[in-house]
Amino acid sequence: MKGNVTTMASLPILIAPDPRLKKPAVAVERVDDEIRHLMDGMLEAMYAANGIGLAAPQIGVSQRIVVLDIAPPDGPAQPMRLVNPEILWRSDDAVSGEEGCLSLPDQYADVSRPSRVRLRYLDHENELRELEAVGLLAKCVQHEIDHLDGVLFVDHVSAVKRNIILRKLAKAKKSGALAPA
Repeated sequence: MKGNVTTMASLPILIAPDPRLKKPAVAVERVDDEIRHLMDGMLEAMYAANGIGLAAPQIGVSQRIVVLDIAPPDGPAQPMRLVNPEILWRSDDAVSGEEGCLSLPDQYADVSRPSRVRLRYLDHENELRELEAVGLLAKCVQHEIDHLDGVLFVDHVSAVKRNIILRKLAKAKKSGALAPA
């Protein structure tokens, strides 16, 4: 497990199809100690699940908060905390690549997204920041911001593929193979 965040017990990650994953999140007024504590807990849950990104709606919190860490698994942790992230600009060129999601365990599909984005967000000290993201960071940021808007990566694939994935998850949840949050 990457990271050394141990501020709270690991938060349960919601598994699709869960209606809370489809609800748009609300903006955070101010990054304070409570929000910082929540972000630390989100990082802990993300690292425990071997993920590289997690949005607050995935733990049942309807707030516009994202944590990510795209550092190599064998390298030091490089956590990022983004509050109220908004994409200001998207490149015209798109790249397609396989995506997965902690809320859709063991399910993957190719998704096409802009190769670069510029975003604005509040950091963990409530400072307004801008960032231009490329490559894996751009893909991860877009994926997590989608969660804040109630969009899952499977919403970017064909209806047939999406329905297959969601049926598999519903069946696994019903059989007890996936514990509901």
